[in-house]
Amino acid sequence: MTYDGFQIEAFEAGRGLWHARIRREDDQPVVIDGVSFPELEAGFAWSDAEAAIADAKTRVDYLNRRFVTSEKRRETAHV
Repeated sequence: MTYDGFQIEAFEAGRGLWHARIRREDDQPVVIDGVSFPELEAGFAWSDAEAAIADAKTRVDYLNRRFVTSEKRRETAHV
């Protein structure tokens, strides 16, 4: 599924242990504190795929807020 610029894929990492994989829709890496990640695995061992996807959406929201905040700081510093 696609959510706010990211692809989210739920997967079962053991019977009834659902996780989610997040990667940017444009295939660019996710950069966190200068470290580049081609994809992220998010969350805990959820009991179903829907819960894993819901958790991944909160992670995407956080990443997007963090990116916007960082960009605003960078622009302000160069004004």
